[in-house]
Amino acid sequence: MAQLQITLDEQLLHQLFLGDAKNSGMNALLEAILNQVLKAQASEQVKAEKYERSEERTDYRNGSYPHQLKTRVGNLTLNVPRLRNGHFSTDLFHRYQRSEQALVLSLMEMVINGVSTRRVSQITEELCGTDFSKTTVSDLCGHLDPIVVGWNNRPLKGSYPFLLVDAVYTKVRENGRIRSRGILVSYGINEEGYRTILGLKIDDSESTEAWQNYFHWLKARGLKGVDVVVSDDHGGLVSAVQKAFQGATWQRCQAHFLRNVRDRLPKPLKSEVSEQVKAILHAPDVLTAQTLLHSFLAVYQEKAPRVTELVDAAFDDVTAVLALPEPYRRRLRTTNGMERLNEEFRRRERVVRIFPNQDSVVRLMGAVLMEQDEKWSDGRCYLKMEDYFDWKAKQPKTTPSSKVTAIYPS
Repeated sequence: MAQLQITLDEQLLHQLFLGDAKNSGMNALLEAILNQVLKAQASEQVKAEKYERSEERTDYRNGSYPHQLKTRVGNLTLNVPRLRNGHFSTDLFHRYQRSEQALVLSLMEMVINGVSTRRVSQITEELCGTDFSKTTVSDLCGHLDPIVVGWNNRPLKGSYPFLLVDAVYTKVRENGRIRSRGILVSYGINEEGYRTILGLKIDDSESTEAWQNYFHWLKARGLKGVDVVVSDDHGGLVSAVQKAFQGATWQRCQAHFLRNVRDRLPKPLKSEVSEQVKAILHAPDVLTAQTLLHSFLAVYQEKAPRVTELVDAAFDDVTAVLALPEPYRRRLRTTNGMERLNEEFRRRERVVRIFPNQDSVVRLMGAVLMEQDEKWSDGRCYLKMEDYFDWKAKQPKTTPSSKVTAIYPS
C-alpha cells in the first residue's frame, strides 16, 4: 500500500474555509487528495518516484488523462496517470463509485416516479445534472444491478465456523403504499479467520419462516461448518437457528441484552445494576459467572425482580462465549460488527428516506456490503483460527441434538 503525504496549497485552503455555500471547498479538497493518491499508486506500480533513478524501476510515466468522477460533493476531475510500456490500474474508485452510483440511482428513480420531495429533486439535479430520463436510469441500473445481484448470489466456498446475523428495517414504496421491509444480513468468519459478508435478502418481517428461508438460501449457496451463531433475541430468528444449525451454539448479543436490562430498570438503579450484569458477562470463566449470578440474584431479587428474572432466564445463552478460548470471546460477544454495517446503509438511507422499490434497496445495500466485503478480504486476518480448531479437537464428542445448546463442558 502506498504511503501518502497529502499537500494542501494556499489556494485550496482558501477554497476550503472561505468558499461559497454551493461549493464549500470539500470537492476541491477531495479532488486534490484523490489525485495525490493516484500519483502515489503510479509510483508504487512503477517502483520509482517521478524523475528518480532506480534499478527497481519497471516503467516510465507518460503524462495523464482526465477522468470525471461524480460524488455527493460534486463532479471531480481526476488526472489518471499513463505509463509508457504498461497500463496503470486502480480499483479504488470502482469500489467508491458503486455505493455512490446506487445512491444516486435511488434518488433518480424517486424523481422519475413523481414521489420525491423538492429537496430530493434539488440534490439529484446537483449530482446528476437536469438531463436524465427513464432511459438513463434503466441503462445505469442495467450496468450496476447484475454486478450487485451476481455478488449477492455467488457460491460460498469453504467453512464458516462463526456466523453473525442481524436485520435492519427500511421503508419501500410498493403499489402506491409505503411499507416496512426487513433486510436480513449476515457475515461469517471463515476457517482462515477472515470475515465475509454472505448476503442480504428482503422479507416482510423477522418471522421464523423468513429466517428459515434466508438460512436455506445461504446453505444452498454453500454455507457449511457453522459452530457458533451470534444474534439478538428475536423469537423467529432463534427458532430458525435451532432448525437450520442443529448442534451449533447460539450466543445472544450482549449489547442488545444490556439494553434490555436497562429498559427494565428504574432510573436510580440503572448504572449500579448495569455494572453488576457486565461483571457477569465479562467473567473469566463459567464457574465465576455462575457465582456472580447467584450473588446478583440474592441482592436484587426484591429491588428489581423483572431484571433478575431476565438475567436468570437468559444466563446460559448470553454467556455461551465463556466456553470458548479467551481470544475469541470479545469478537463474538455482540453483533456490533453488524451494527456498523447497518449504519453505513443508514447514512445513505437518510438521504433517500423512502425507497422507490425493492430493487433499489438491494442495489444500495448490496453495493455498500460489496465494498465492505472487499475491504475485509484485502485487510488483516480478523481471528487466528488455529487455537480454536485445537481447542475444538479436544472437546468430547456429543450426540447431535434438535436443540441449539451452549458448548459448556459438563
